[in-house]
Amino acid sequence: GGGGGGVPTTVFAFTVLCLDRASGDVVWQQKVAESKPHEGVHPTNTYASGSAVTDGKRIYAWFGSFGMYCLDLEGKLLWQKDFGDMRTRNSFGEGGSPALHGNTLVIPWDHEGQSKLYAVDATSGEEKWSVDRDEPTTWSTPLITEYDGRVHVITNGTNRVRSYDLENGKIIWECGGQVANPIPTPLRFGDSVIVMTGYRGFSIMSIKLDSSGDVTDTDKVNWKRSDAAPYVSSPVLLDGRLYFTKSRDAIYSIVNATNGEVILAPSRLDEIDSTYASPIAANGHIFFAGRNGTVTVLSAGDKPEVVSVNKMEETIDASPVAIGKQLFVRTVKHLYCIEGK
Repeated sequence: GGGGGGVPTTVFAFTVLCLDRASGDVVWQQKVAESKPHEGVHPTNTYASGSAVTDGKRIYAWFGSFGMYCLDLEGKLLWQKDFGDMRTRNSFGEGGSPALHGNTLVIPWDHEGQSKLYAVDATSGEEKWSVDRDEPTTWSTPLITEYDGRVHVITNGTNRVRSYDLENGKIIWECGGQVANPIPTPLRFGDSVIVMTGYRGFSIMSIKLDSSGDVTDTDKVNWKRSDAAPYVSSPVLLDGRLYFTKSRDAIYSIVNATNGEVILAPSRLDEIDSTYASPIAANGHIFFAGRNGTVTVLSAGDKPEVVSVNKMEETIDASPVAIGKQLFVRTVKHLYCIEGK
């Protein structure tokens, strides 16, 4: 509920930081832009909510209305591109991130003006194609996935879930039936994708990738549910089980990803208050990070058990990341690296 804050009068610096993974030392930091924002943000949002993406050769740092900046691994700016200014619903601010496939960077641009989806050349930033979208503001990151010789760009939306052909931006299939303010990222499971939204209602559906045209309420929808779904967090998939939270609450469910049947009905998460970060699966465990700074770790499976409850004392909105034995957790003021024995 509520809207965003007022328009700031100060100039913000937009910076990309590179840290040493072993020590946490700052290797380099590059200020890519300075700008006075054109609109406010939700009290829990910032002007750097989009995630950077990399192909291991270049870093694509996404600041939404403040631009896309492509840097090499030493922090040198290679190209930049401005897509104009977004006007977000209720001045909640921005949050969708680009997705990368091969040499194409796909940029979601759903807002209260003319919404679009852009595909740009990752080497140069030159536009390959763009398509208009009939959607209000979304904060969802596209899924790019190959199926049957074509590369699908799957976007969540209030009005429609759509699959676009990465080659030319043409719609392959579309499906209605979501609810408002989509944030969770679509997931690939087998020959289907699973999409969900959880604001003022709940919708989860599994859609076959061999669909074409409008498949709303057809047998191309494998299954759908409307009893629980996350608002801000994305779901996580492990061993055919879909784990997800309900709205922003510290309540989670497990559903069979094949048929949508409930494995575990909505259950409370120990000592977490509410959730923005997405759960992650690593080493046979599911990690849920709460906004109160608590990370609750459950064993994976049909009947999860609490393995540990870790209090980090600072708000966590960013999703944790696991690489090898290391777990990276970003709180509002710190970045932590936690390593197992």
